[in-house]
Amino acid sequence: MYLDAVVIAGIVTVLLMVGFFVGVGVFVMKDSKHHKEGGHGAHAKHGNRHA
Repeated sequence: MYLDAVVIAGIVTVLLMVGFFVGVGVFVMKDSKHHKEGGHGAHAKHGNRHA
């Protein structure tokens, strides 16, 4: 298989997508830990209306 510009661009595109989704996953995990420790969520702001 020869490395044409299109093949290199495709590999770079796939690597960028994988990196983006890994970054989003890391952000979600860190943000989830932050909300668990602080106890401030969407329900804590408005009180418990469903009780």
